[in-house]
This record gives sequence, C-alpha cells and structure tokens, in this order.
Amino acid sequence: MSSSDPSCYTVVFESSAEVPSPSELRSALEKGSDELKIDTLRKIIVSTINGNALPTLMMPIMQFVMPSRNKQLKKLLHFYWEVCPKYDDNGKLKQEMILVVNAIRNDLQHPNEYIRGASLRFLQKIAKDAELLEPLIPTCRACLEHRHSYVRKNAVFALYSIYREFENLIPDAAELMYTFLIAESDSSCKRNAFVFLAHCAMPKAVEYILSIYDTIGTLDEALQMSIIEIIRLDCKNDSAHRPRYIRCIFELLNASSHAVKYEAATTLTTLTQNPAAVKAAASCLINLVIKESDNNVKLIVLDRLENLRTKHGHVLDGLIMDVLQVLSSADMEVRRKAIGIVLSMTSSRNVEEVVLFLKKQLQKTQEADFEKAPEYRQLLIQSIHVTAIKFSEVAASVVHALMDFLGDSNNPSALDVVAFVREVVEKFPHLRAAICEKLISTLSEIKSGKVFRGVLWILGEYVESQPDILASMRQIRKVLGEIPILASEQRLLDEAGGDGETEEDKEKEKEKPKEPSSRPKVLADGTYATETAYTSASTARLEAVKAAAKPPLRTLILGGDFFTGAVLAAALTKLVLRFDEKTTDKVASNSLRAESMLIMTSIIRVGQSKFVNVQIDEDSNERIMNCIQTLSELKSEPAVHEVFLQDTKTAFSKMLGAQEKRAAEKKEAETTKAVAVQVDDLLSFRQFSKKTADEAIDYDEDVGRATGAGEVQEDFMSNLSRISQLTGFSDPIYAEAYVKMHGFDILLDVLLVNQTPNTMQNLCLDFATLGDLKIVERPAVYTLAPHGFQSIKATIKVSSTETGVIFGSILWEGPNMSEACVILNDVHIDIMDYIKPAYCNEAQFRSMWTEFEWENRVNVNNPMSDPREYLKHVMKATNMSCLTPEGALSGECDFLSANMYARSLFGEDALANLSVERTEAGTITGHVRIRSKTQGIALSLGDRITMAQKDNKPLTV
Repeated sequence: MSSSDPSCYTVVFESSAEVPSPSELRSALEKGSDELKIDTLRKIIVSTINGNALPTLMMPIMQFVMPSRNKQLKKLLHFYWEVCPKYDDNGKLKQEMILVVNAIRNDLQHPNEYIRGASLRFLQKIAKDAELLEPLIPTCRACLEHRHSYVRKNAVFALYSIYREFENLIPDAAELMYTFLIAESDSSCKRNAFVFLAHCAMPKAVEYILSIYDTIGTLDEALQMSIIEIIRLDCKNDSAHRPRYIRCIFELLNASSHAVKYEAATTLTTLTQNPAAVKAAASCLINLVIKESDNNVKLIVLDRLENLRTKHGHVLDGLIMDVLQVLSSADMEVRRKAIGIVLSMTSSRNVEEVVLFLKKQLQKTQEADFEKAPEYRQLLIQSIHVTAIKFSEVAASVVHALMDFLGDSNNPSALDVVAFVREVVEKFPHLRAAICEKLISTLSEIKSGKVFRGVLWILGEYVESQPDILASMRQIRKVLGEIPILASEQRLLDEAGGDGETEEDKEKEKEKPKEPSSRPKVLADGTYATETAYTSASTARLEAVKAAAKPPLRTLILGGDFFTGAVLAAALTKLVLRFDEKTTDKVASNSLRAESMLIMTSIIRVGQSKFVNVQIDEDSNERIMNCIQTLSELKSEPAVHEVFLQDTKTAFSKMLGAQEKRAAEKKEAETTKAVAVQVDDLLSFRQFSKKTADEAIDYDEDVGRATGAGEVQEDFMSNLSRISQLTGFSDPIYAEAYVKMHGFDILLDVLLVNQTPNTMQNLCLDFATLGDLKIVERPAVYTLAPHGFQSIKATIKVSSTETGVIFGSILWEGPNMSEACVILNDVHIDIMDYIKPAYCNEAQFRSMWTEFEWENRVNVNNPMSDPREYLKHVMKATNMSCLTPEGALSGECDFLSANMYARSLFGEDALANLSVERTEAGTITGHVRIRSKTQGIALSLGDRITMAQKDNKPLTV
C-alpha cells in the first residue's frame, strides 16, 4: 500500500437532517466550550469516515482544539488525525501535518503518563506513514526508559508497529529490545518486548529463553504463552534446543493458568511422540476439563483429547477412569462428548471398571436432586448398551441392572432398555432364560405402551420352556385384570348404579319422561339439543368407572392403545403354539389356547364398546382376528406356525446383521478416507521426514484457511449461470447483476451501462428486499458518462432460510435536470444455497416431527414410473438426505414411503415424509409432507418440489 492510498474505515450512520455547515462547525470549534468542541469534533470525524473530509476545518482544529488539555478531546483528536486526509492530490504530505507532528512530539514528552501512553497507542494506528513517524522515533525510544510501565509497554508496541512497516527506521531493534528485556521488571512490558524481539531476531529470542530457562515456571501467564509460541515457531525448523524445550514444556504443564496448560499440552504433542509425553499431555487436558468452569472450553479441550486418542491409540487407555470423572459436569453436551471418548477407549482390560462406574452413575440418577437426570439416564443406558454388545463378558452383569428401569417414568430411557434387552437375548442365547424370567417378573411395573410392546415381543419369541410359558401367562393375566374385559367393566358400572345394556333397560329408558335441563346444547349442525338429567348422571358414572384404578395393560387397552393389544395377541399366539409343540398334555394345551382366544376376543369386544376412549382401528382388529383364526386351526396350517415361530425371529436377526454391517462400513469409510492428490504435487517420503506425534500448528496456514485462501475458485461458466438481467436492452440504462452467496451474505455485483449519448448525473441504485433479507449499506451516488460503464457492489445479510426477493429501481437526472427512473427485474434468492443434507436417528426424527408445528403438504402427480427414481429426484431438488435404510427401499413394490432430513446454515431443521404409489397407468401419485419449526423453510421447500415436478428431469442445484 502506498502512502497516498486512503485507509478503509467502517461506515457510521450520519443523520442527513442534522448536518451542520462547515462555517457552523468552525464557529463551534472557535467559540464553544470543551463539551461543545467534543460534540463538534465527533461530527467532523463521522463525516470524514463517511467520505466528506471537510479539509477546510483542519487549520481551525489545530488552532482551537490542539491546545486544549481536556483528555477526552485529546483522544478524539487522535481519532481525527487517524482518519483525516494527510496527503494532497499529488500524494505528498500536507504542510499542515508538520504542526501535527510537533504536537504529537510534545504529547510524547508530556509529564502525564496517560497522555504519553495514549499518544504511543495512536502511533500504532498511523504506522504506515513514514514521513510522519521518522521525526518521532527518538522520542519513542526515550519513552522506553520512562518510570511508568504503562508508557514503557505502549512504547514497545509503538516501535514494534513502526518496525513491521519500516525496518530501516529502527536498524538496531534486536539489540534495543534485548537490552530492554534484561533490565525490565514489569511482566507486561517484558511480554511485549519479547514478542517484538522474536519478530525481529528469532536467535536473540531463543537466547533470552535459554538465559531465563530455570525461572520460566514462575513467570507471568502472558509471557509464558509467548514463550510457548516462540518454542513452537523455533521447532518448525530443526532446532538443536528441542530436548530443553520439551523439559520446559513439561514444567509448564503444571502452571497455574489454564490457558498456559492447554497451550503447553498442545505444543508438547507437536515436539515429541514419546508415549510418556503424550500421556502427560492427555492427563493435563483431562484435569483442565474437570477444573474449568466454562462449558465451551470443556468441549474444545475434549475435542483436542479426542484427536490425541485417534492418533495415539491405546497409549491413553490407562487414563480412562480419569476421563470418566468428567461426567460430574452438569452440561449434557460435555457428558455426551466425554462418554463418546470413553467408549472409544474401552477395551477388554478396563471394560469391567467402566461398566461398574456407569452403573453407579445410573443409580445416582434416581436421586431426587440429580440435575438433568432423565437425559443423563438415557445417555448412560445407551452407553452401557453399546459396551455390553461389544464386550459380551459384561452383558450378564448389566442386563439385570438395566431391567430395573423398564418401569421408568421417562419413556425414552425405558425404550432404550427394551432395545438393549432385545439385542442381548438374540446375541447371547445362554442369557435368554434368566432375562425372560426377569422380564416376566417386571411386567407389572411397566407403564408405557411402547415398552409393553417390546417386552411382549421378547417374551413371545424367546420364552421356550413350559414352566416359563405358564409363568408368562399368569403374569399377563395379572397385568390385564379380570377377563372378559367388557363384562367386568359392565358389572362395575352396574354396581355403581349405571344403566345396563339390556333390551328391558332400553325400553324403560324410552318410556321414562325426559327432564330437560336449563342448559341448551349446540349440536354440530348448529341446532339446539337438550341434555336430560338421566343421561348426564349415567355419563358421570361411566366416567367414574373409566377413571377407577386398573392394572397397567388393561388401562392402556381401555385408553385406546389397540396396537399394544395386537402385539399381545401375537405374543399369546406364539406362546400357545410353542407350548403345544413341547407338551403332551392336551388338556393343558387346550386350556391355554381357550384362555388366549378369550383374551383376544375380549380386546375386540371392549374396543367396540363405550368403555374405551377410542374405538378399535381396522388394522388391529384384523391382526387380532388373524391370531384367533391361527389358534382355532391349530394343527391344520403348518406354514402359519412357521411364520409365527421362526420367520419373525429370523427377520430380527437379519436386521441386527444389517445394522452391524452398516456400522462396520461406516467405520471403514471413516478410517480410509480417500485424499485427492494432484499429479504435480510434491512427493512426501515419510521415512525421510522428522517424526512427530502430532502435526505442528501453523497459525499462518490456519489464517489462510479461515480467510478462504485455500478454497477452490469457481470457474467462469458457473459465474455466468449466476448472472441475472435487471433491465431490458432497449432501456436507457442496461443493468445486470452477478449474485454470489458467501456464508450468511449475498454479494450483488451490478454492472450499469449508459445506452444514451447523454450524461446521467446523480445516478442512484436503490434496492429493497422481501423476506428475511437486510441491506447492509446503501450504494453511493454516481455520474455516468455517455455510453459509459459503472460497477456497483451491494451486500445483503440473510438471517433465515426463507425464499427472499430483491427488487429496486435506478434513478438519475438526465438533460435539463429531468428525473428519470427504470424499475429493475426481481432477483429471487434460492434457499438451496443455505440447505445442506444432514442425518439424525429415528427417535430424533419422530421427536422433531411431533414438535414442529408448520406443515406443508405437496401433492405428487408425476409421469415417472419408478418410485425410487422419484425419491432421488426430490432429494436432489431439495438437498435432503434419505433417513430410510437402503434395505427398506429395496425390492419390487408399487408403494414407497421414506423419511428425509436437511439442516440449514442457520441451524433450522427441515423434515419430509414422502409417500407415493405407482398407479395402473404407470404414473406416480401421493404426497410429500414437509415439517419445520418456521413457516418460511416449509413453504420454500414445498415450492421447490412443485417446481421440480413440472419436468421429469431433476432440477440442477
């Protein structure tokens, strides 16, 4: 950057209604009080930043503001000297700036240390102006010897800023700083000087580190951090001092500052791959997580610990019990990440200790005052599940402990236990008898319908001995209550004085005179009906019977959960079929069969009565009737027996195998990631390179990545596809815009072409937005020559995933000051740039589907013939990922249902369910339901699918 180039500053809002004239500002500077001068100078600074420099006011400011002793005025004056134009049109320093330099020199020699320090800080802001700085160098150097540390530390950084731009102005910087460091006692001054010394002469900085080697552990935190950084930089080259550095870093692992500990641990892993050093660094990181109070810091350190574990394998396994102490944190994200690290460190040597600790934590979650107990309990159950399946030797010890939580009021925890038990009984046959016995005894404690369904399925599949089958039936009768259900409920109603369902009672009811109540009741068609006191009383008694205490399974069935009733019927059928195969006692077999059929018919009858909240659905009714038919034809249909007793178990076994295969493929894909290498890349021979345990941290590379320096540049053709035409070719001014998405911003690069032979003055491009878009800055006013070009850039901030529209106009003054205007075409912002495919498990999907209130239903009518092709078509058009497993979508079928999920850059979740079928004509019909927390993303995705349906080919995104 040349000295004449103006600096770039932030635009500050300036009210156009209250802009005083230069003469008014001059008068205020000349005659006003200090408060008025402060206000006036602030207005001048804002005006200068916004492009109106007011050069005529420079001399009045020197005359009337510079002599003031007011500290706030002096600070504002520094801001003004920073932003004001210091060079004339020829790029030479203005003559007036000589007076400014003289004033700054006086401030640098001021007896007040605050004014000296503030002036030295100001010099850092104008460090690019060599002509201004050169006369001030001797005064700056003299400030290094000032009695006050505030002045000295700012003098060091002022000289550092000057040296970075113009090394020739301070040729002896290294010797100057080294001498200053040796004599200095203040820690902040020493830190600043050390950073300066490392920049100008690395060997001198290394020499200083070695001279204070024995006292590094007692130094100030900031200086220790700087020393660690210099050690890291020096070791990027093959330093001869590496062994001493490693010992030094080892000492800093015990520093009192958490920041120093973290940097020391991180640096130590870059210097050596020695297992003892890696273990010491990991131990230090674990202590940091336990002692640090900030949850964000805990998560960052845990990420670092996970990276260490990935690179060093089993070196850290001995620290697993220390990592478990992190679970004492109250934050669920910290606990979840710590559990993930523990599970990856678990081996056959330490699995028993880990499981014992997790079981103790599980017991603690039952305490009343335990924080976030339900979520934590679910996390622990899932972790024990994974561990027990991976290490079969601990499965027996944990499965009984977990089954105590089947009656947990927190439904997700109990469901996780059921999933765990179901997998254990399939994978470990020797545990089946003990697990089934425990399940039978805990049936009475279960409260949830989903848990009942899981337990009943396990009992139906895996209870095999005759005594266990009979024990299961006894326990099922106990949780179901008196059979038949309808007759017992009717008896309770009769005992309460209610009406029976006999014909005589109905006739009496018809003959009985109706007593009209004083309250009119409005029917569905809008007419009035009168409710009788007799009807009201009987309804109250019926409600009282419904509300009476009942066994848990009976309560669920009367509450309308007939899916659980259908699962019970299937479980009873399996138990009866298996009992019949194993026994020779036909009387006992027939008795069991009759009782099971009575329970099933009882469920159907009560489902059609007034005692249930919801009538039985057709699917459950048909399923139960099939079970009744199977039991009635006990010996005649062996194929049905095979379906009940073998096929369901085989299907579950295949499902577990598919899950294991998917997990193995995922793990293999993560461990063997393909790295694209260009043909002209340099070859790196690992055997010839320096072996380090970790990649050295290169902050320059990090900054390059963060600023996008390493990003692949878009090609010319993709840029052309983003150009939108804003005006027509016959308009006086032609405009087109290149629309580029950059993070949360939309960058508009507008090209204007004057198609007339006249000059367009005061040309203004005015934009407005619709949706969650906000214009960051208003474009300036331009003058466009005849047939001239002008490029204008505008930035628009996006705050949510909603289809936005940018519209506007171009205003200008033509010949004879006549105003003219052209309305621009609308620019529609595509939300697909902000939506990325994402993944979640089935439980999370169902939870979000229930929670989200906005739904958009899009009807499907497409000439495609393959439902799977249409699913891919929708996924490509909406950037959504399919959550339904590939196995569930395979095979030939005319019907397809799939769940899809995506997530926006703003953290918004978008869910979709596709349900389509192939018609006889070969087309596809059905619907796509989209749900989200906000209305915008649901409507936008629906519009996207509608647009994609207009053509057979998927839209290009």
